[in-house]
Amino acid sequence: MTGPEENLWLAAVRNNPDHAANYAERWRGFIAQGRDIHGEARMIDAMADRGARILDAGCGTGRIGGWLAEHGHRVLGVDLDAQLIQVAREDYPFVRWQQGNLADFTLPEGPGELTEFDLIVCAGNVLTFLAAGERLPALTRLRGRLAEGGRLVVGFGAGRGYEFDDFRADAARAGLSVDQEYSTWQLHAPNGDFLVAVLSAA
Repeated sequence: MTGPEENLWLAAVRNNPDHAANYAERWRGFIAQGRDIHGEARMIDAMADRGARILDAGCGTGRIGGWLAEHGHRVLGVDLDAQLIQVAREDYPFVRWQQGNLADFTLPEGPGELTEFDLIVCAGNVLTFLAAGERLPALTRLRGRLAEGGRLVVGFGAGRGYEFDDFRADAARAGLSVDQEYSTWQLHAPNGDFLVAVLSAA
């Protein structure tokens, strides 16, 4: 099993307690500059029926899930970092945001709760921050939250400690089939620099 021994996000926060706050401020700065930060969300929106159930896995500050909720979808976001979850709650208070590790998160059960999803999006290099021992459990857990006919969309860059072939192998072990691959969230042809993979239950 290749990959980091510990979760890289937790390690970064341990080494710099301001890491999450700096990350959130960076994205708010992009918004203030007028930069387009919604490319991933637009792709997911194009794949979804209006009112789709969408899980933002590794939601960070909520920029993807919040946009999708504003455009008529039922969204739940999960992220490891409590500080980023708080930012998401402040910026998008109409969405449910929940702290949890993708390798072992649980969701509330009961009437009206979102427990399975038409689409799951895991963007922002989230999978590359996971410890080696968290990767397969995370993919397995996400696969288990797919509704019938549901799809998981994952995006991350090369050179971040998670080889694309290792990801494909983990996905297969998790019961997922890779249906399409692209190199950008604008659906350009595959290359070796970045992977956007659309997966479904095998």
